[in-house]
Amino acid sequence: MHYREPIITLGRVLAAEQRSGCKDAATPQGLDQFLAVWQAQHNEALLEPAVRSAMDLLADYGAQALLMRYAHIQRALSGLRALFRAQQQAEESPTENHALALGTDAPADDAAPASSPAVAHEPTPSAPPKAKPTAKGKPRKASVPAAPLEPKPATDLELTDGLERVPGLGRNDVNAFKRLGLRTVEDMLYHFPHRYDDFSTQQGIADLVVGSTATLVGEITDVRMLGGPRPRVEVEVSDESGAIRAVYFNQPWLMKQFTLGRKITLSGKITAFNGKRQLSSPTWEPYMPDVESLHTGRLVPVHPLTKGLLERNARAAIKLVVDAVAPKVPDYLPETSRKRRNLLPLGAALAQIHYPVSSQEVQRARERLGFDEFLFIQLGVVQRKLLWQGELGYQLHFMPELHADLQRQLPFSLTTAQRRSLDEIFADMAHPKPMARLLQGDVGSGKTVVAAAALLQTIGNGFQGALMAPTEILAEQHYKGLKQLLGRVAVPRSTTQTDDEQAWQAQIDPEEAARLAEMKAILGMSAADDMEGQGVRVALLTGSLGARERRRVLEGIAKGDVDLVVGTHALITDSVRFHSLGLVVVDEQHRFGVEQRQRLRDKGFNPHLLVMTATPIPRTLTMTIYGDLDTSLLDELPPGRQAIRTRWVRKRDRDKAYRHVRREVEKGRQAFVICPLVEESEKVDLPSAEEMYEHLQSTIFPDLRVTLLHGRMLPREKDEVMVAFRERQYDILVATAVIEVGIDIPNASTILIEGAESFGLAQLHQFRGRVGRGQHQSYCILISDKDDNEVTKQRLEAMEASTDGFKLAEIDLNLRGPGEFFGTRQSGTPDLKIAGLTDTRLLHAAREEAEAILQSDLQLAQPEHALLRQKVETFWAEAAKAG
Repeated sequence: MHYREPIITLGRVLAAEQRSGCKDAATPQGLDQFLAVWQAQHNEALLEPAVRSAMDLLADYGAQALLMRYAHIQRALSGLRALFRAQQQAEESPTENHALALGTDAPADDAAPASSPAVAHEPTPSAPPKAKPTAKGKPRKASVPAAPLEPKPATDLELTDGLERVPGLGRNDVNAFKRLGLRTVEDMLYHFPHRYDDFSTQQGIADLVVGSTATLVGEITDVRMLGGPRPRVEVEVSDESGAIRAVYFNQPWLMKQFTLGRKITLSGKITAFNGKRQLSSPTWEPYMPDVESLHTGRLVPVHPLTKGLLERNARAAIKLVVDAVAPKVPDYLPETSRKRRNLLPLGAALAQIHYPVSSQEVQRARERLGFDEFLFIQLGVVQRKLLWQGELGYQLHFMPELHADLQRQLPFSLTTAQRRSLDEIFADMAHPKPMARLLQGDVGSGKTVVAAAALLQTIGNGFQGALMAPTEILAEQHYKGLKQLLGRVAVPRSTTQTDDEQAWQAQIDPEEAARLAEMKAILGMSAADDMEGQGVRVALLTGSLGARERRRVLEGIAKGDVDLVVGTHALITDSVRFHSLGLVVVDEQHRFGVEQRQRLRDKGFNPHLLVMTATPIPRTLTMTIYGDLDTSLLDELPPGRQAIRTRWVRKRDRDKAYRHVRREVEKGRQAFVICPLVEESEKVDLPSAEEMYEHLQSTIFPDLRVTLLHGRMLPREKDEVMVAFRERQYDILVATAVIEVGIDIPNASTILIEGAESFGLAQLHQFRGRVGRGQHQSYCILISDKDDNEVTKQRLEAMEASTDGFKLAEIDLNLRGPGEFFGTRQSGTPDLKIAGLTDTRLLHAAREEAEAILQSDLQLAQPEHALLRQKVETFWAEAAKAG
């Protein structure tokens, strides 16, 4: 190569400029002047395409933004180094190889002096200001602002470095990335593209077809600036097969970059204007053979952006970070696991998810990173399950006569699904390890009866039960139902287990008998309810109890006089102490976090746990959120229950819906009207509960009794409204989503949902479950005009077509994703960036791998699992914060 020495000199200057932070400090006269002199002296070197491309990239360097300077320097150096790659291997010594890498510290003869150019041109810092005397004459310490962190060379970047250390990244871009929640190099590395533009197919200009998306390489043969209301730059690009025009609106600075004879790469959609083909604002970059393209000619990543952050800048910065950091990211997944699952190494996956060489590599990268997310979840939940079930628990023997007595009290026969679920629960409770089971059932499927049967077996074995509900009114509802159901069943107290295995009757004295009688009076137990000491003693623990009564109930729970306690979060307060807690039941589980569930468990010695939800949950979501629980499914409704008729109507037909409500009220029925907002909002065009209440009471139904319920009311106020509505003191209840769960009003036959498009399918189905609880035919009316949105249309049509909660749950998960599944984010639900909960194959693979890893190392304490343990802990800590 005839121009080797001048190109080495050029490369050394560019490397020095890169090390200086691209501050235009590599030469005393500035890079623009240096390049002009160098080009005049070594014009023949421009015959090399890489040299010519480097000059194109660095044209008008002083006016370029800092990030673009760094990106262009990096690409120019890559092109120059490519010139020497073949010769380095065949001809040069190791020392010369290092010099020809164009990144050494040795200064070029005509470049910077021996001292570091960055240091030579730094201004001398001024002395700190003298301390000013205070009013009392004592000097005050001068405040010296902390010096901003300087950018590092890219090769020195670490995952924990702040974005301020990324070379070429200016303050505005750093702040823009921070608005996206990205503060460190690691954050940027995990800021994945949300899609890719496929510009990988390069074609000759003559072969370009209107409507297609393509990439072409050509030489600029004409460029002009045209005025008018929308000023535009028109550039003609030619290759050996023809020419085509590219048009850029409102970008006059491109005139400086589109110089005649410059070779560029263009990618975009081919359109037609006045019968001629053209490209409208295509992406472009200088053509550099043997150098990886960034914006064209490949699968080009498109990242989530924010105000003030340009896609080209974001892409260049992320490429810099990926190239510098991805190869040295430690892989926390053991090699045995990677080989067993045929997964890419972590560094390769991170590189390919950002800048893939093919769509196949994108898929492989997504599989590795998605597998990791599922694995973190599964390691957490499986470890929790194994640790919990590795403890000793109470072995509760099944008492068939007691169960038969309960069934005789029921006005109906248990369904096949209820019997199957009870068999699973009884089998778990019979083992000497604590049960951890989820009971899933659609609205009206009979979960409470299943819970009652399990609680009765617990009490029959001499232990206490606890049921926790999310609201006072739901707790009171459970209390009344369980008291009525269990109050007719005699529990053989002689089988009660005490510390010395003596019957309780032999230990009781007159004072204890008097205290027990007082306790029964507080619990509202008559002599008949007591059944000569064999009646089930059920207590309600809420804020409505007086101080003396509450003290007695707490004492009764601690002494074992109370068999079953029903309450809200009050059950997990420090003042509640159980004598022998054998079974914990948590209703509407998604309203409680894992921590709250654990706190109730901790009230006893490894009690059995049964959690219930009326929200049908897809299998994949169950394996993530409830992966530490075994699952029982109530997938059938009791016979004779009428299907709720559902209809979607537009706002123009609202009057017909109101006429229907009036007809139902005239029959003696009641109705719900649900609104998405509490009060009117200028930002969102959705009905508010307060506005709707005023409108219905004053204009539509002035002769009917209308009341209002929303989440901003105090708990006592909400309970008073619901109790009054249940007692039929009102005909219509206008409410927000606060009534979604568990409210049982058998007389309500119609629910009208305003702004139905703003709710998810699972939530709509929960609303619908508020009616149809009595013997009357019930109706659900969805009001929405949003039929121009395809997702909304699919959801509302699905509601009309199906009353199967599990089917609707699958549709909801596919349409809206796990983050929206419950209407609000599930407490403690991990955030998934890559993994999709519809990918059951990958989820099951991660579950199997988690079980395999934990089988040999339950605590992840072995050295090869140290990084993995750290990642799992961080992942779940972030999930807890997000919840």
